[in-house]
Amino acid sequence: MDDDAEQQHLTAAPGYALGQLAKAFTTALTHEDADTRRRAEGRARRWRAVLAGMASGRLAVGSRTPVAGLPAWVTPEVVRGGFATGSPSAGGPLQPYEIRLAERFGVPADRRALFAHCLTDAGLTWLWGQLNSGRYEVTVPEEGALLTMAWLVRHGETAAALDLVAELEPFTDRLRFLPRPSAGRAAPDVTDALHRRTVDDTVGRLVRRRPNDAVEAQREALTVWQPFGDELLAHWLETAGGADGRVLGLAPDDGWSARGGELLGRYRSLAREHTRCGKHRSPKGNLGILRGALEETVAGRELDARTLGLLRHAVTSMVRRRGLPGSPAHTELRRAQRVQAAVPSHHALAQVVLGRLATLPQDSGIADPTPVLAPVSVPEERETGVPAGARLPLVLRRVVEDALSAPVDVLVERGVVPSAEVLAELVPQLVAVTGARAYADEALRTLMAANYRAFRNRRSLLLLDLERQVRTEELPWVRAVAAWRGDGSAEAALVLRQLGGLAVRGFPGTILPNPLVRELGVLARQSGLGAPLVEELAADIFMNSFGPKFLEAALIAGELLGGSLYERYYGIDYAAIGELASAERAGAERAGTERARGPRRARTSPGFGQLCAERARTASSAPAGPKSGAAHGSWVAENGKVIEQSQILTTHNLATLVHRVGIAPGPGWDALARRCFVTVCRLTGRVHHNPRPYATIKDAAYAWRQSVFHLSLCPPAEQRRVLAELDAETGRHPAHVAARLGPALAGLRLVADGGAFGPDGTADRGRARRLLGWTTDGHWLAVDPTGRAPRAS
Repeated sequence: MDDDAEQQHLTAAPGYALGQLAKAFTTALTHEDADTRRRAEGRARRWRAVLAGMASGRLAVGSRTPVAGLPAWVTPEVVRGGFATGSPSAGGPLQPYEIRLAERFGVPADRRALFAHCLTDAGLTWLWGQLNSGRYEVTVPEEGALLTMAWLVRHGETAAALDLVAELEPFTDRLRFLPRPSAGRAAPDVTDALHRRTVDDTVGRLVRRRPNDAVEAQREALTVWQPFGDELLAHWLETAGGADGRVLGLAPDDGWSARGGELLGRYRSLAREHTRCGKHRSPKGNLGILRGALEETVAGRELDARTLGLLRHAVTSMVRRRGLPGSPAHTELRRAQRVQAAVPSHHALAQVVLGRLATLPQDSGIADPTPVLAPVSVPEERETGVPAGARLPLVLRRVVEDALSAPVDVLVERGVVPSAEVLAELVPQLVAVTGARAYADEALRTLMAANYRAFRNRRSLLLLDLERQVRTEELPWVRAVAAWRGDGSAEAALVLRQLGGLAVRGFPGTILPNPLVRELGVLARQSGLGAPLVEELAADIFMNSFGPKFLEAALIAGELLGGSLYERYYGIDYAAIGELASAERAGAERAGTERARGPRRARTSPGFGQLCAERARTASSAPAGPKSGAAHGSWVAENGKVIEQSQILTTHNLATLVHRVGIAPGPGWDALARRCFVTVCRLTGRVHHNPRPYATIKDAAYAWRQSVFHLSLCPPAEQRRVLAELDAETGRHPAHVAARLGPALAGLRLVADGGAFGPDGTADRGRARRLLGWTTDGHWLAVDPTGRAPRAS
């Protein structure tokens, strides 16, 4: 490849950004919701900035320093796909808190002036007060910079503080380095308790819950219009000549008409006040017929034969259906309906919960939700009108329980954390706490925890050429206090072991999402365990190369799985991988001096990349199934096959977590193998009649690989027992699931009994097959057992 071609290959093309701009533009013009249109306008504005920056050369999308003139540590504004807009997240117009601080300090409303003030005695005193109280927020990492400077000055590290100021000074007119004062709220304590949502989040969710129109219309019908209809019916029954309720004619006394006029006046008043239920307005309904006839009669007009017939039919049918008003059957019916209508609405109960939440700290979770979930009390009944003793429905209980503050394993057990993706959202809180505990000083500990939480809100950039994302230790203010960080390796190892075991145990059959892998990687570096954790690579931007940690992870997998069922099932030669690792280490040592003299380039493992490419070429899902899905048969699918082989060789972190970190999930490897296979069956069930099944097949192959891994850690006798149970598990699912998975199970039994696949991944004339996810030829798992191809989309 020539230099120009290589440069084009390593530079992101604008096509994706153009597509996103078009989508945002269309939504901004056509969506029916005003808020959605406004958000789309913001997205369109940011995508226009991306394209303008790329066209002018000010943006280098794919680089870890995408914005010209801004160092890597500056938090960039990033839109979908990892594209930087060119604006720093800590930039833009002055925030309201900055304007208030400028007024308080008596300086111009200018970031450079605010920064300069914080270097004075008065400014340092204010910063020290913030450090002492902890009453501040750090929403982007830059907002913790001046607090760090003040901490250094207070501890006599003037030189380090001046160095930090010098590094920040060129950007003081553009970036905000002041913390946000937190009125009445202290920064969160350094604790193991995590929460998915804050009390304030929960309040917002409850406030957004509107009354259910259908339920409220039914309540209005039961409490207003049916009782009124009973009164109308009873009034007309005064004209009846018998108990059957047949209307014979008008009552002779004038009092009947007067009372009818009062009923009509009350109807008009009720109709103005109660507007949810509209059935009473229908002239064809029983209530509309009774009311219309009464209006004619009270007005002195004689009912024609048609109206009189309708009136008689309405009265007769109402009596036949519910009984005469005041009769035992009618009375019991109305009593039951009053009880039903008296049940408080979800909206009314949500108002009770809002009152309880108002007394709690708003920026943290709920340590004990029991009082919030209690039945309505007598004082609350007096205040809200909701009857005492009323219990919260499940839907409201779940909203409150989502804010539970507890250790992460408790949150997983209770279902507050339902997936590995949600776990990845929470783990930064725990990693922040773990990393902060290495600092002995309490104020610095709180500051570094707040800084890490803000840093983890930083969106990942699209990076090419094996560039890595910026790490928190690269921030100048974090580097400035690195000497005050103690040895937190033991605690980091403990937390890594707990989180790794929880992820494997809690979400079997699920690939570890990249955000979770990154957080575990931070703990791995802090622990010093030598545990390389690898991310899932994107097939559409794969650069046909792997970093050296992939080979290290494969080497660890070989130490654990050499000679195992896993090695034999996937046709791996872990001994050869060990030789490859030794050769590449020797080559890296020889090349070390040359790299030190030349420009920095990301290190790769060419041998590992070549091995994955060779395995991808020989891997086959033959005989093929029907082709479906735009990516399959394309270069994206070719990349996907290579990436899948890297995941097979490394076990995508499972071997590293078991062998280096030392996780030992409680259920046992046999139980995990079974649970992963349940996921395989569930996903395979979704393939049936699916016109685009390949994403589902890929996920099923992930779960299958994890099942094989766990099974490989079981003794041979236990493996045979579990294999029999896997066969039985398919019987608990639709028949096509067993038919589709039959070849995969046959292949696993074949290898467990000492057999082997052929070069194409099949055996015994194709009846036993190795299950892989990616394919360019169509997949046998997509073949309908009835012989029908998936329906076209």
